[in-house]
Amino acid sequence: MEDTENGHRRYAQLGKPPCPVVSVARSPLKDPEDFLVGQSVVFSTEALMRGRGDIPHGRPALVIGFGKLGSSIARLLHAKGVQVTVHDIDPVRRTQALSQGFAVARDREAALAGAGLVLCATGALSLRGEDFPHLRNGAYVATVTSSEDELELDGLPEVYSRAVAGEHITRYQTTGHYFYLLNEGNAVNFLHGASVGPFIYLVQAEILAGIQMLSRGDLTPGMHEVSATDRAAIAATWLNSFNR
Repeated sequence: MEDTENGHRRYAQLGKPPCPVVSVARSPLKDPEDFLVGQSVVFSTEALMRGRGDIPHGRPALVIGFGKLGSSIARLLHAKGVQVTVHDIDPVRRTQALSQGFAVARDREAALAGAGLVLCATGALSLRGEDFPHLRNGAYVATVTSSEDELELDGLPEVYSRAVAGEHITRYQTTGHYFYLLNEGNAVNFLHGASVGPFIYLVQAEILAGIQMLSRGDLTPGMHEVSATDRAAIAATWLNSFNR
């Protein structure tokens, strides 16, 4: 079973996994969870910034990755009055961002230099070691996954020193340049539980349906998904319980 986009992508890169893999990572039943996780990322980022007496407002934000999580993050920041620029390697997603009213970065280095808040939501590598010196002085950096997935911290120039700048905030500094990393580069929303309420039951139910598929023992090696019929039954059951 696989329920993360990052994991799904890694299995897909194998070409054909040597065993059956049932993935719910791209299921429509996961869309509510992804949307709410994006909201929790913004909440936790703002909470940490406020702990230092700072706020997102007045700081142009750069959202790297405009998938399910990145688009949710961008929308909430925009709703809060934050100026948002989007960067994504996928030209289709860039057109989607433009159609939704977001600025789209044409120059990656310029976008990093202009952002006071950088939120990494690719599930892959967002910032390489050579990218960090381009960050605006005092910029905050947060991610939605783990530091090894989103950030190449090992590639950060050795001239940077680290110091605690607040609860779950690390200040990276060298002569003439500094930035802040939230939660050591790990998913910032995990600091506050990352709760998505009863919507998590939709994903858990689909995982159980996937386990049932695997238990039959007749799936061939490769990637598989839960059927649309089973997804509809899960959604109907959920609605009957939670939309009274």
